[in-house]
Amino acid sequence: MKHAAALFDVSALALSGLCLLHCLALPLLAALLPLLGTWSEAEWVVHGLFVLIAAPLTSYALWRAHRHRPLPTALWLLAGTGLALLLAGACGGLGARAETPLTVAGSLALASAHLWNAARRHAH
Repeated sequence: MKHAAALFDVSALALSGLCLLHCLALPLLAALLPLLGTWSEAEWVVHGLFVLIAAPLTSYALWRAHRHRPLPTALWLLAGTGLALLLAGACGGLGARAETPLTVAGSLALASAHLWNAARRHAH
């Protein structure tokens, strides 16, 4: 009986929190829609921002993992290739037709590197 009551309390708290988040975030997001629409038209800004966020996060995450247990060179190369492809897609120097494939390939390579890193961490 105590377990069920605790589950109901946690569920009610979670729903209340979601309601609060919805009530506070929705008006803010609605107010930002014109700005988000402008940014979505300037894809190079969005992609550049993603690269600016991804590069330090990836570097820090892999560096921390490397301090505990050296990472294989292939993992570093996979992450570096992913970041390079993301950057190439963001710069758009290879043309608009290459932007999407470069960005998708870079994202997949970077995600694969992080999944590999996570699998190594959980193996030990």
